[in-house]
Amino acid sequence: MTMKSTLLAAAAAMAAMAFSATLAFAQDTIKIGVIASFSGPFADYGKSMEGGIKAYMAQHGSSVAGKKIEVIYKDTTGPSPEIAKRLAQELVVRDKVDFLAGFGLTPEALAVAPIAEQAKKPMIIMNAATSIITTKSDYIARFSMTLPQVSAPMGSWALKNNIRKVVTVVADYGPGIDAEKAFAERLTKGGGSVTEAIRVPLRNPDFAPYIQRIKDAKPDAVFVFVPAGEQSIAFMKGYRERGLAEAGIKVIATGDLTDDHVLPAMGDATLGVITTFHYSAAHKSPENDAFLKSFAAANPAGGRPNFMAVAAYDGMAAIYQVSNKLGGKIDGDKAMAVLKGMKLNSPRGPIMIDPATRDIVQTVYVRKVEKVGNEPYNVEFDKFTDQKDPGK
Repeated sequence: MTMKSTLLAAAAAMAAMAFSATLAFAQDTIKIGVIASFSGPFADYGKSMEGGIKAYMAQHGSSVAGKKIEVIYKDTTGPSPEIAKRLAQELVVRDKVDFLAGFGLTPEALAVAPIAEQAKKPMIIMNAATSIITTKSDYIARFSMTLPQVSAPMGSWALKNNIRKVVTVVADYGPGIDAEKAFAERLTKGGGSVTEAIRVPLRNPDFAPYIQRIKDAKPDAVFVFVPAGEQSIAFMKGYRERGLAEAGIKVIATGDLTDDHVLPAMGDATLGVITTFHYSAAHKSPENDAFLKSFAAANPAGGRPNFMAVAAYDGMAAIYQVSNKLGGKIDGDKAMAVLKGMKLNSPRGPIMIDPATRDIVQTVYVRKVEKVGNEPYNVEFDKFTDQKDPGK
């Protein structure tokens, strides 16, 4: 054999070995593509979900069913449906992921649903909360909540507590409209009334004129849904500065308004706010104690975990359970069969995936912001158990 032939043979052998190693790695790896905003106005959404994923893996290891778990994070800079769709296509075609996950915002989840359907990839929703999402693909399971699920109970609670005349303020997109409708239906069915329904832009709303309209309307309370983070801080700042509390106008809301992640920064302005929601960092249970410890250890600079972190934590628990039951061989239809009816003991309490809708069934808590050890927390004092999305 000539020197040239020898070199060519050696190169071919090395290429074959490299291909075999790549193939073996692919076969020995379960890949999860996480699509969310990690930069831009909703950067905290992606970071919160990443924190929950890290917490679960720190507690339960980075392998399951004899295979390594690989998490691939993709930034939409959101809300950007077209970017989310392109990233999902890349994850399916190029990275050959076994699961799609994340989805902080409804428009991005809706954009990716047809890809999950076509590719038969299980799609684990870790936040996006519009009711219709699970109807857009048979391969979607939601581990977060829906806005009607947490809004309708507030209508019931308001009536029991002599709150009958309400102004609603919601972000003008799917989840906000869902929240407005579910709350109003429950309130008016019991004899209350919505005297004014205000919708504000999703991006950078100026709350000042809306808060003045609330004050002029003189309701018993204002019901609020705005995305957690900057908008919840801005609304509460305006509420206090314009004297709505002194005017006797209560704030009732979904838990996005007093999001655990930003609540310490909001300070005393939130004290006394009543919300209905599915998770509080102050929830008392062994599972939540373990989650809080794991989150702190895995995210030393992560702050207080919130509802998105716990949904990501539970989403990972579901992925691990599916992977175990399928022996590490992920098939879309078999994975969905495992997810339907799945029950978990979550840090928020018991949860189940409704086999008919693939949406979550869970307890919705009534909470009041109170000082606990000199810091504001959402302290649970009442609950509505086994809540489904009321529209399904």
